[in-house]
Amino acid sequence: MSGERYDLIVIGAGPGGYTAAIRAAQLGFSVACIDKRATWGGTCLNVGCIPSKALLESTERLVDARDHLGDHGIAVGGLSFDLSRMLARKDKIVGDLTGGIAFLFRKNGVDGITGRARILRPGRVEVAPVDGTGEPRVLECDRILVATGSEHAELEGLAIDETGILSSTGALSLQAVPGRLVVVGGGYIGLELGSVWQRLGAKVTVIEYLDRVLPGMDGEVSAQMTRLLERQGMTFRTATKAIGAERRGDSLRVALEPVDGGGGETVDCDAVLVAVGRRPFTDGLGLEEVGVGHDDRGFVSVDRRFETNVKGIFAVGDAVPGPMLAHKAEEEGIAAVETMAGQAGHINYDAVPGVVYTAPEAASVGRTEEELNDLERPVKVGRFPFSANARARGKGIGDGFVKILADAETDAVLGAHIVGPEAGTMIAELALAIEFGASSEDIARTCHAHPTLNEAVKEAALAVAGRQIHL
Repeated sequence: MSGERYDLIVIGAGPGGYTAAIRAAQLGFSVACIDKRATWGGTCLNVGCIPSKALLESTERLVDARDHLGDHGIAVGGLSFDLSRMLARKDKIVGDLTGGIAFLFRKNGVDGITGRARILRPGRVEVAPVDGTGEPRVLECDRILVATGSEHAELEGLAIDETGILSSTGALSLQAVPGRLVVVGGGYIGLELGSVWQRLGAKVTVIEYLDRVLPGMDGEVSAQMTRLLERQGMTFRTATKAIGAERRGDSLRVALEPVDGGGGETVDCDAVLVAVGRRPFTDGLGLEEVGVGHDDRGFVSVDRRFETNVKGIFAVGDAVPGPMLAHKAEEEGIAAVETMAGQAGHINYDAVPGVVYTAPEAASVGRTEEELNDLERPVKVGRFPFSANARARGKGIGDGFVKILADAETDAVLGAHIVGPEAGTMIAELALAIEFGASSEDIARTCHAHPTLNEAVKEAALAVAGRQIHL
């Protein structure tokens, strides 16, 4: 079948792709969005961000009931959990939300097509049935937007089989709690999924190649998160590499080596989660055949309009350089199609927040103190602890802080970092400040409701000038 024509064909229905498709339809484009999954939402919605947050929510409530309700005078006895119901709740949330995207496609007139897409040439895309049966469709278009996302990175010596050695996908669907779990990788994914299974009873050991966990975040965030997660029962082995694993009956033995050299050792466990990052998923799309350029890590090269070196072919999200975050992909998808429509599509990468959804949460936006020191940019630092915040104390929370970095001369906010309750929500105020070029004084002069957690943001802004009130 051939002859179907669209203004825009989007390849990939994850956060970058489906958002771009909907926005393009709102702008008057005729749009098709192609994905190999039968359900929309990509990795994030199906086997990533959303199911992991569902399990984090369930297990955090378990810990609150088990360990903290007594502090409120609420007696709980005979507490237990049903893992199968927990997983079923997670699956229902995913199903409801993927169905929601299907509704949004219908509402906005986007043609959602299930199949494997391959670019034949600029303006022509072949869509083959996923099961390999039947004839492919050939679609014509004015523009193609690649939004195919990423896949888990492999690690030599730890071949993922989703039984004993797991990717993040396998770790979301374990049917029993492993007694001992080794997590290879101390980034966002490793700490979040490690937290899920640690709360359910697993003894979790995190192996990190670099000298600290959350290496991309501010050093103070990394240090405090390490201490707090250790208090919860996690064990961390930094500056250490996992070089292999062997099956020993019902368990696994993981071989470790110090990064700086020295004698190796082994750790026995029941499961290994490999969470060492992700790589762009662009294989089989025909990009190389049509001449689309990419770097040595596989990221598609694009200009400021998200167009590749081949006219009419664009790319966004995890397929292009930058932080591999769902909300970054969404913003790029919208900016790309608005630019196609002649509007001023825009994304400020300094204002893209990152969040670790453990308990407590960690969130950052803008520059870290280490980055600014490397740039030799003079800064003023304001900090405020949640132990001095009335709302946090009322919640029974005393750990964590807000940290604001401001230019020493202009007072412009350059970075902000939070460890504490609802950090992922609170960081939005600071992302907005960076987006609008606000100063720490602007935040400090903004009236914050009392008592709220966000008062800690105001106090950190006041602390930049050394005039915090409640400390």
